[in-house]
Amino acid sequence: MKIYNTLTKQKEEFKPLKDNRVTIYTCGPTVYDFFHVGNARVFITFDVVRSYLKYRGYDVVFVQNFTDIDDKMIKRAKEEGITVKELAERFIKEYFTDADALRVKRADVHPRATEHIKEIIELIEKLIEKGYAYAVDGDVYFAARKFKDYGKLSGQNLEELEAGARVEPGEKKKDPMDFALWKAKKEGEPCWGSPWGEGRPGWHIECSCMSMKYLGETIDIHGGGSDLIFPHHENEIAQSEAATGKPFARYFMHVGYLNVNNEKMSKSLGNFFTVREILKEYNPEVLRLFMLSTHYRSPINFSRELMDQARSALERLYNALYALKHLQEVTGDRELNQEERELLDRLRSLKQKFIDSMDDDFNTAEALGAIYEIVREANTNLKDTSSKKLVTYTKELILELGDILGLFGDFGKEELVDEEILKLIEERQKARKEKNYALADKIRDELKDKGVILEDTPSGVRWKKIK
Repeated sequence: MKIYNTLTKQKEEFKPLKDNRVTIYTCGPTVYDFFHVGNARVFITFDVVRSYLKYRGYDVVFVQNFTDIDDKMIKRAKEEGITVKELAERFIKEYFTDADALRVKRADVHPRATEHIKEIIELIEKLIEKGYAYAVDGDVYFAARKFKDYGKLSGQNLEELEAGARVEPGEKKKDPMDFALWKAKKEGEPCWGSPWGEGRPGWHIECSCMSMKYLGETIDIHGGGSDLIFPHHENEIAQSEAATGKPFARYFMHVGYLNVNNEKMSKSLGNFFTVREILKEYNPEVLRLFMLSTHYRSPINFSRELMDQARSALERLYNALYALKHLQEVTGDRELNQEERELLDRLRSLKQKFIDSMDDDFNTAEALGAIYEIVREANTNLKDTSSKKLVTYTKELILELGDILGLFGDFGKEELVDEEILKLIEERQKARKEKNYALADKIRDELKDKGVILEDTPSGVRWKKIK
């Protein structure tokens, strides 16, 4: 298995620190609002990474934090007249609502910055003791130039980084490159006691602290969006390795940017979409399939047109599964003939193609291609005279591979249809018997608008709901 390592700028053979155990830390949301579709791409990507590593037999320990103290949170809480803690509790709950809908599994630990103040202070004290940090009037800064490898993740030298650095109003750091580990108390802000006076942690220090607490001083994989390469992950490396003298993470994985209608997503352009908004229009699996249709490191363009294409693709996959389920009910339980054995070999080769694609830096786009090929083989070659064993293998194979990607969670669920929809289906059947095909087509379209897909088969009409 190979992973592209942002640190070395190349694909590397994946070798965890311990033979069968993989430790992963990913940067979670700052919980001041609903998360947007760009965040969703990151969460879905690492959910699949974790899922596939488990499929390959690894024991995975996965940690994703919540940043629950931050300038944006303080501003939003003041606007709403509530405490920062109340704001955090609200949007952590909302995060889980949307993440659960997307079938993003819970991390083994979801640590919060405010619950680790003691450990954060201890880490800062260690950095001061080692000469990598300094206090000024209640603030504490990391001296970036003291860490000789600063810039190794972003691939920039100090001079290039300094050109883009600036000192914010009120900051008292000695060098524009230095960054805050602890911020002195300001009027009306949450604060905690420390050796440097009351204050709160800076953004970067929380992830180093929590990663080391739950996963050890060196972890296998550290991940997040490409926007975190600099300064967040660069600063995490500096403060962690300065404190321990050990590598912070062996592999850094970063997810590509998401644009909306070929433009950068921003509220000012009116093209900013939260997952909550998108899920009012689309089934969560449609968004998930859309995200996985592009390799995680490549930029992706979000648009309604592309989402509609993903919805159609998901419908085709579900249609194939329901067709196979129907064939299971009508086919005979006999041994495979020569032609079917050849088909079984092709299906096994496609399963290997899926695995090879995922082994190549988690290439979900190519892995999905293998699933589409399996479906094509099924649609072309399987019929009511096929062997039940082959039909069952094909269906279970699609479900097995889809489960790795977090797809097909709705398959096999009890369908709930109100009386109006059942009545429309009956009316359409009656219209077809009376050869009133115009009315039958009209009812079919009406049902499709309600998210009900019909399929006419020799044994009767079958239906299912796809949002």
